[in-house]
Amino acid sequence: MSEFYLKPKLFSVIKDYSKKQCINDIVAGIIVAVIALPLSIALAIASGVEPACGIYTAIAAGFIVSLLGGSCVQIAGPTAAFATVVAGIVAAQGMGGLFIATVLAGIMLVLMGILKLGGLIKFIPHTITTGFTAGIAVTIFIGQIKDFLGLTYPEGTKPIETVEKIEANIAAAHTFSWQALLVGAVCLAILIVYPLFEKRVPPSLIAVVVGAAMVKLIPGLDSGVNTIGELYNIPMGLPKVDLGGMELSLSKVAELLPDAFTIAVLAAIESLLSCVVADNMVGSRHNSNAELMAQGVANIGSVMFGGIPATGAIARTAANIKNGGRTPVAGMVHSVVLLLVLLLLMPYAGLIPMPAIAAILFMVAYNMSEWRKFKRIIQTATKSDILVAVATFVLTVIFDLVVAIAVGMVLTVLLFMKRMSDKTEILPVTCIEGAEIPKEIRLFEVKGALFFGSADKIDNIPLDGNTEYLVLDMGGVTALDSTAMNSLEAINRKCNDKGIRLVLLKVNEQPIKLMKRSGLADALGEKGFCLNVNELLCLKA
Repeated sequence: MSEFYLKPKLFSVIKDYSKKQCINDIVAGIIVAVIALPLSIALAIASGVEPACGIYTAIAAGFIVSLLGGSCVQIAGPTAAFATVVAGIVAAQGMGGLFIATVLAGIMLVLMGILKLGGLIKFIPHTITTGFTAGIAVTIFIGQIKDFLGLTYPEGTKPIETVEKIEANIAAAHTFSWQALLVGAVCLAILIVYPLFEKRVPPSLIAVVVGAAMVKLIPGLDSGVNTIGELYNIPMGLPKVDLGGMELSLSKVAELLPDAFTIAVLAAIESLLSCVVADNMVGSRHNSNAELMAQGVANIGSVMFGGIPATGAIARTAANIKNGGRTPVAGMVHSVVLLLVLLLLMPYAGLIPMPAIAAILFMVAYNMSEWRKFKRIIQTATKSDILVAVATFVLTVIFDLVVAIAVGMVLTVLLFMKRMSDKTEILPVTCIEGAEIPKEIRLFEVKGALFFGSADKIDNIPLDGNTEYLVLDMGGVTALDSTAMNSLEAINRKCNDKGIRLVLLKVNEQPIKLMKRSGLADALGEKGFCLNVNELLCLKA
C-alpha cells in the first residue's frame, strides 16, 4: 500500500529518533531562534507592520510547518520576498485586508497540496525566479535608505511604491542625520566583517546589541537616531488579535483575490525552492504536496496568531542544517524559544536603533539578490531568456510581483512557442535510402513540433499539376494539436480538389489518435498511411 501523499515528515523520522539527534536538534533550534529574532523584527518593519508581528509569524508558522511539512529541516517564518507585497496590502487594505488575503492564500495552498500540484514548481522558469528575487532585493534596499540615513518625511508622506520612495528620499535629503548614518555604518560593518572571523554567534544579533549600546552610551547619538520603541508599540506576552473592524464581504474577498494569489504563488515557489536547496545539503527528499498543505495551514495560523504571511526561509533552513538540525523537531524548538523571548524579553527590542534594522535588511537584500546568477544569465543566456529576466526584474521594482510574474510567464510562453516554431521545418526530399523518388510523388519531411505556432507551414506546402501523391514524413512529429490538425485537413481538401492523394508516412501514436478522432484517418483511408519506405516506393506499383 502506498504511503499517504500528505504525510508529514515528522511522522516518518520520529520512529528512528535518537537521544543524540534530539540534542543536536535542540541546539540547532536555539541557534536558529537567535538568528530569527532580529530578522523577524526587521522583516516585520519592512512589511509595514508592528515589529512583534514578525515574532508572531516565526512562532506560529515555524511550528506548524515543522509539525505538518514535507521537509525534515525546513524553517518557516517571515521572509524578505513578502515584505513589499505585505506592505502594499497593509497600506491599501489595512491589517484586516491582509488577514483576509492571507487566509485565502492559505486555503489556495492547502488545495494545491491536496490536488498534488507540488510538481508544478518546475514550470516556473529560472529566469523569472531570478528576476523577481533580484527585484524584491532592490525594493527592500531602497525602502531602508530612509532609516539608514535618518531621513524625516513630511507629515502625511507615506510612499508605497519603489519609485515613490526614491522621490520621497530625494525630497527629504536635507533632513539627513549623521548620527543615524554612523550607527548604521558601524552595524553594517559588523554584518560584513564579523562573519569572517566568528560564525557561531549570529552577526545580526551582535549588530543590534552594538547599535543599541552606541545610542545609549555615546553622548549626542540618541538625539539623531530613532529606536524601535520610539516608533512602534512593543508588547510583551501573547498577541491580542482584534478583527472587529475587518470588513468581510464577497466584494472584499473578490477585491483581495489577486493579492491572495500572489501570496500563495510566492509562498509555494519560495518554500519549495528552499526544500530543494535543503535536499541537496542533507541528501534527503522532500514531499512537495505535504509542504504546500503545511504552508497553507501555517499562513492561516500565522494571521490567527497576529502574524503575517510566511514561507520557508532558505537562510534559516541552511543555518539549521549547518548546526546539526536533521528533523522537524529543530524547527519546533526554534518556535518555542521565540515564544519564550516573546513572553519574557520582548520589551528590550524597543532599544534597537532603526539604522541597525536598516543595515540588517541591506544584508538580507544583498544575500537574496543572487546578483551572480543574474549576471550569469545576462552573460550566457539566450536573448529571450535575458529579456524575460530583465522584464521580470524591472516590473517587480516599478510595479509589483503580480504584474512581474504574469508578464514574465506570458513572455516565456510566447518566446518558447516562437523558438519551437522557428525549429519546425518542412523540407522537400528527392531520394530516400539511396532510392530516387518517382517524380509523381512529392515527399516532404516534417521536422519539429506541429502546433498552432507552426501550423501555417503546412499551408505553404506547394502543390503542382504534375504531382499525383503528396507524402508527408511524420516520423519526427511526436505531438500534434488541433490547429495543426485543421491545417492537415485543409491541405487534404486542396489535394482532393487537384486530384492529388495525400499520404502520411510513419505517423506516431499521439498524432494518429487525434487523426482518428477528427475523421482525417477515415478521409485518407488505409492507403493514406505508409509505415515504411518500401510501402512509399510501391505507391506507383
